Amino acid sequence: MDEQITIEGRTLKLTRLDKVLYPSGFTKAEVIDYYVRVAPFLLPHLHNRPVTLKRYPDGIKAQAYWDKDAPSFTSDWVERFPVPRHAGGPDIVYVLINNTATIAWTANVAALELHPFLHRAADIHTPTSVVFDLDPGEDADILTCIEVALRLSEVFDRLGLQLFPKVSGSKGIQVYLPLNTPVTYDITQPFARSIGQLIESEHPKLAVSEMPKEKRVGKVFIDWSQNADFKTTVGAYSLRAKREEPLVSMPVTWAELRAAQKRKNASKLYFEPKQALARLDKLGDLFAPGMFRLPLLGPMRSVTRVSAT
Repeated sequence: MDEQITIEGRTLKLTRLDKVLYPSGFTKAEVIDYYVRVAPFLLPHLHNRPVTLKRYPDGIKAQAYWDKDAPSFTSDWVERFPVPRHAGGPDIVYVLINNTATIAWTANVAALELHPFLHRAADIHTPTSVVFDLDPGEDADILTCIEVALRLSEVFDRLGLQLFPKVSGSKGIQVYLPLNTPVTYDITQPFARSIGQLIESEHPKLAVSEMPKEKRVGKVFIDWSQNADFKTTVGAYSLRAKREEPLVSMPVTWAELRAAQKRKNASKLYFEPKQALARLDKLGDLFAPGMFRLPLLGPMRSVTRVSAT
C-alpha cells in the first residue's frame, strides 16, 4: 500500500505502508505516524546535528543498514552536511533532520533508529553535552544501570551540577550533562573517562570503565568513549529495534529511577510509542531548553539547561 502526502510543501511518496517492521505487528505506517506526531519534541534535539540512520527496510529481524552517508536515493531537498572521515578519505555526507518533512522521509526509508552526534553542524568539534552511556554486562540489567546512574548523580551533586537521564529503549540508560561553555572533545572525553574511573574505584563490584567485555560480567560499563567527534548516541524520542515491539528512547526523572529501584521493577521505564506520545502530551519534553535552571560555575563545571541531546 502506497500513499502520496504533502508536508511543509514537500510531496512524499510513502511506500509499503502495510509492511510489518516489528514482530508485534507494528507497521511502517505506524512508524511514520509516530515520527510525524513526535516531531515537535524530537526536532529541537536533532536540529543541525549530523545523524546516522539505522534502517530496517525489511523489518527488525532482517538486515539492518547503518547509513552514515546519505543514501543514494535521498530526496534532493533533504539537507546534508559533509563531515571529514575519522580515518581519512572522502567526507561522509550526513543527513540533517531539521523539519517534519525530513523526519517523515527518514521514517519512510525505514530509519527506525536515529543516532545524532553530540555536536551541531558546522561546529563539529564542540559538543553541547557530555554523555555517559551505561551498558549492562552479562548478569546485569537496567536496575543495575539505575544504581550506577544514581552514583553518577551523587558525584555531580557534589560538583553543584545536575545530570539528566533517559532510558535507552533497550537495556541501558544514558545520562547527559548539558554544557553552556564552548569546549572540545579533547576536554570532554578525558573528563568523562575520569568520572567513570572514579565511579569504578568507589564501586568496583558495580561499575567498570574499561572496554573488555569479560570485565563487565555482573557490572555496568560506563561508556565514556561516546564523547568523541566520530561517535553518535541514540537520540531522545528515537524508536529502538531491540525487541519484538517498538520502544522509545525516553527522558525520565530521577524520581522515576529511584521508584523503579525501590520496587525492584523497571517495567514502567519501557515506553511504547503510544505511551511516549501520551507522556509528552502530559509532561512535555523533560529535555527541553529552560526546563531546569543550573548554577554557572567554572570551566567544565559551567552548565545551564540547554538541549540535552
